[in-house]
Amino acid sequence: MKNGARETLADVRIPLVKVPAHPVRLELPTQEKAALKERIKLLLNEQNAVLVAHYYTDGDLQDLAEETGGCVADSLEMARFGTEHPAQTLVVAGVRFMGETSKILNNEKRVLMPDLEATCSLDENCPIDLFADFCDRHPEHTVVVYANTSAEVKARSHWVVTSGIALPVIRHLAEKGEKILWGPDRHLGRYVQRLTGAEMLLWPGSCVVHEEFKADALRQLRALHPQAAVLVHPESPQDVVDQADVVGSTTALIQAVCTLPNKEFIVATDAGIFNKMRQLAPDKILLGAPTAGEGASCESCARCPWMEMNTLQKLAQTLETGAGEIHVAADLAARARVPIQRMLDFAKTLKK
Repeated sequence: MKNGARETLADVRIPLVKVPAHPVRLELPTQEKAALKERIKLLLNEQNAVLVAHYYTDGDLQDLAEETGGCVADSLEMARFGTEHPAQTLVVAGVRFMGETSKILNNEKRVLMPDLEATCSLDENCPIDLFADFCDRHPEHTVVVYANTSAEVKARSHWVVTSGIALPVIRHLAEKGEKILWGPDRHLGRYVQRLTGAEMLLWPGSCVVHEEFKADALRQLRALHPQAAVLVHPESPQDVVDQADVVGSTTALIQAVCTLPNKEFIVATDAGIFNKMRQLAPDKILLGAPTAGEGASCESCARCPWMEMNTLQKLAQTLETGAGEIHVAADLAARARVPIQRMLDFAKTLKK
């Protein structure tokens, strides 16, 4: 660690998250799927709506978003795209905090989601009552929260960050001598702290997908594929991050597959990202980082069960019925928009 900085994990008892079982996915017959996609395209057009999908959603949804003039991206770019797009209805295929962020930045637009029950373990790990109380007990700290949080938690923060901009933001704050209260992902927080030397209090949350990657099993897989580059999302445990050739956001990992000369890649993040990687680099061989091994609770956990709640069928139903609309009170949206806009403005200074 730099400058004698301390890494301190918050002494907070976070709630246990009930993780849903992975849904049974029955592949639709080709003609039925084609007809369903055409129906969705018609509904999007009729309702002046645009579809934005996260990299972790099903490949059919990602493909449909791009076919209809929408986008496939990380959570921040999804919201930013919606701000710039003229459509008055945004359909967000992802998890609930992504829909909320889109609504916060586009409060005058209608925001729909295929399934409002699609949440996120990081969001659930960080309820506003516990988090606000912890912030109140540490008023000398600057509160920085990851995008994977509720609108209420964002509104209680000074900064919102994504994995792609967390490092420069924390480095900027550390250089000013500020102490950081970070939430909710402890692995990403620890990664950022090690690289910046910032003094940070880490909220003890984690992602149920990235938490399951196993370091010993990864070493064994690397031995079998010694020429493979290892790509790791920083929400992963430290002993997995330590083995990475590239650590970065979803966008950064996709760029690595496209630009690095390696033929093979071992990827430690949600397997939904493979759809975009294969689209952009069809000649590359992609291997999922292992989740099985000592201490494993499943054979293959590298899919978010909440992301899997997004389906073509639910998307069509949402557009047909208007169900699944995201609501964020105007005053709450205004408060939550402040730390998000602070990040966006900071990102512009980085580009300059």
